[in-house]
Amino acid sequence: MLREGSLSPFLLLISPKEEMNMAAITAGLVKELRDRTGLGMMECKKALTETDGDIEVAIDNLRKSGATKAAKKSANIAAEGAVHFAITPDNKTALILEVNSQTDFVARDVNFTAFAKQVAEVALAAGVTDVAAIAGLAYGNGQTIEEARIDLVQKIGENIQVRRAILVQGDVVGTYIHGLKIGVVVALTGGDAELGRDMAMHIAASNPMVVNPADVDVAVLAREKEIYAAKARESGKPENIVEKMIEGSLKKYLAEVSLVEQAFVKDPDVKVADLLKKAGATVVSFIRLEVGEGIEKKEVDFAAEVAAQVAASAK
Repeated sequence: MLREGSLSPFLLLISPKEEMNMAAITAGLVKELRDRTGLGMMECKKALTETDGDIEVAIDNLRKSGATKAAKKSANIAAEGAVHFAITPDNKTALILEVNSQTDFVARDVNFTAFAKQVAEVALAAGVTDVAAIAGLAYGNGQTIEEARIDLVQKIGENIQVRRAILVQGDVVGTYIHGLKIGVVVALTGGDAELGRDMAMHIAASNPMVVNPADVDVAVLAREKEIYAAKARESGKPENIVEKMIEGSLKKYLAEVSLVEQAFVKDPDVKVADLLKKAGATVVSFIRLEVGEGIEKKEVDFAAEVAAQVAASAK
């Protein structure tokens, strides 16, 4: 039928069914759907229109379409993100978790943060670190973690992936996060939570390879020795001097990559080994995660991209 809109100078063609739907889909209904899904107003209004104002059916449809969108987004490289922790009340077990996103901006989003923290807590409670198994754990609100992830992808519009989770146990565990990008968990025998945090902070800053020099892999040590030997022999010095040069280089290398041999980051005059000895503590193990490490990122040449767009528009 043809009618004149009371708030518009234009004539609108509206069918009786469309008129009925518009009357049923109130601003309050759209707001309720937005509050329950976190999606945009226009997407909520469209979903309600397609279901004649049935909010429950609209939510089901949005969740179904969200799975499709999540599948499409999964091809996008997610090399940004954040590290989060969950720790047991007795401070003896911690789970460190990396969740990836496509951009650093999303990694700081409150919805992303809430998701990552909840996943860490759920995985810790279940004692699960396998990513596929984590996906099937109960997230809350009647959803699995995978279903919650799909909803988050739909809401935020980026590929989001739970990448890895690791459990660390000890008499005391210490944790430290640097700017969401670097996370460390350290397990101690002896000591206290403050020392644990100091050790975790030091590991985040100094990035040791192992706890003790003896822990360095023999293959790694052999490769380093070969490199130092080649450099030392280039000096043309006698073999006995060359051997001492190699020995000195290896000793320096082991001091650089071993936690206990490093200078403590908060007090460079003190070695980590001495700090631990004074506290009657020993570092049993540590895990240091850096967001996106090992993920091949897509290199974008923005100048070339703009030039290509300009060339295409000129055709």
